[in-house]
Amino acid sequence: MPTTTLDQPTTTFSSEVASGVAQKKIILLKPRGFCAGVVRAIDVVKIALDLYGAPIYVRKEIVHNRHVVDELRTAGAIFVEELAEVPEGARVIFSAHGVSPAVRGEAKERRLQVIDATCPLVTKVHLEAVRFAKQGYTIILIGHRDHDEVIGTLGEAPESTILVSDVGDVERLNVLDPERMVYLTQTTLSLDETSEIVTRLLERFPKIMGPKTQDICYATENRQLAVKAVAPLCEALLVVGSQNSSNSRRLVEVCQKAGVPAYLLDDLSEVEPQMLQNVNTVAVTAGASAPEHLVQELIDHLRANGYTDLEEAEIKEEDVRFTLPSDLESFTPRLYTVRS
Repeated sequence: MPTTTLDQPTTTFSSEVASGVAQKKIILLKPRGFCAGVVRAIDVVKIALDLYGAPIYVRKEIVHNRHVVDELRTAGAIFVEELAEVPEGARVIFSAHGVSPAVRGEAKERRLQVIDATCPLVTKVHLEAVRFAKQGYTIILIGHRDHDEVIGTLGEAPESTILVSDVGDVERLNVLDPERMVYLTQTTLSLDETSEIVTRLLERFPKIMGPKTQDICYATENRQLAVKAVAPLCEALLVVGSQNSSNSRRLVEVCQKAGVPAYLLDDLSEVEPQMLQNVNTVAVTAGASAPEHLVQELIDHLRANGYTDLEEAEIKEEDVRFTLPSDLESFTPRLYTVRS
């Protein structure tokens, strides 16, 4: 399978595709699929099951992917919505999306043995919220109201935090001290949409500050840039990921914004004939919580249906490592690495 590196998002990497000569072609985007935080979270559950045996309770979905959750459930994990469903004193894992201090307090009261699988990049946003709240800032949190990550971040400083989800929310903002404001963001947002919101925030509140480094995570950014790069070269994009995966939904939106049809699929069973009607070049990627085997099954399905030419397009190499939670690192001292 030929692989071409995309140094810039607008680079045309295949004259064959650009000229329209190639027929029934798949462009497989890279990076795609699991990020380091997802790998870490899934491994936390697997290692805990190996060490302590079933059942291991997990609050919320460990990551937002139906196939991953089903696999871990089969292995002995019990997924619950709230800690009240966990027997007192039992062992529970917090998902990659993080939790509020209130949830941590409830776990302590019920003497639960907690293993925290919160993604370190989400923890970064939580720590920023705590720090700015202590300094007396009004925190503008950019994100989606019902997402688990946003719920957890809001819980760090609820009296100091205002949630905005679009430019319209910015227009309605009314703060006591416009001189002391800061914005933070959910880690899995659309780069373009977030940029529009931040631009309007700066126009309305010129003194507002942002985090030293952006809160949108590296994997979300890289997968969106890859979609932007390939959009002019394909006639449809298939994104492997679950409907409740924020970063996967953003990939669909980015492609649609570029004028190219895009579809979010849990797996190949959701491919419908009209998605590929009159499509000679189809691009394929996966959200950061989607397993690679689902991508490969989709590729096999496409190949069986006439898409015999396969090319991998790489925008950026990923080599990100996160250590295990302290509860587990003494048992398994290795680092978890993602090279998509």
